Amino acid sequence: MAELHFFTGTMDSGKSTLALQTNHNHAARGRVGRIFTSHDRAGEAVLSSRLGLTHDALEVPPDFDFWQYVVSTLTAGGRIDYLICDEAQFYSAAQIDQLAKVVDELQIDVFAFGILTDFRSMLFPGSARLVELADRMNVLQVEALCWCGKRATHNARTENGVMVVEGEVVVVGDVDAVDEPPAEVAYEVLCRQHHRRRLTAARAKAVSLAPEPLPFG
Repeated sequence: MAELHFFTGTMDSGKSTLALQTNHNHAARGRVGRIFTSHDRAGEAVLSSRLGLTHDALEVPPDFDFWQYVVSTLTAGGRIDYLICDEAQFYSAAQIDQLAKVVDELQIDVFAFGILTDFRSMLFPGSARLVELADRMNVLQVEALCWCGKRATHNARTENGVMVVEGEVVVVGDVDAVDEPPAEVAYEVLCRQHHRRRLTAARAKAVSLAPEPLPFG
């Protein structure tokens, strides 16, 4: 029986790498699939991993209809055995419903990959709907780490090196490189404590280098 799978984790937990590996494993067994993504860091219509792996993909705009696409492809004589859906947090709740319908009515496996919460620690609509509908939900075992060494559970956004908790939900950026000037928009994984305190790696480093106050006035 076909199933709707949801693989989730913070940034840097290997979701896109697993999406590419999943596609490889199924294709190697002669199955025919389609790869979808949305707002990938590498640009439009490409699925990329931070390990440097990439694969062509179909971009998912807000008005894309998965059900219509699959039915049209099958009606035209095409074959689809499975769907790989990366960056699924950016899909709408309606699009997740379409994926569930593809699984139930057409018996096509769907493998969705995405993060649960945005930089405000709020659930993405697409991820929330996947939690509600997925036959299997898998939390990735490769744990991303906060700068302090604890398990990272939150995704933080920085603008010019300063952590922000307000703004547009969807803004493309990547993880800041260590010891490089801060990007205009970047992301960093933090533990809950340091996300709550807005204490990024750069800010923690600056605080640790600051001179300690003298014990007298």
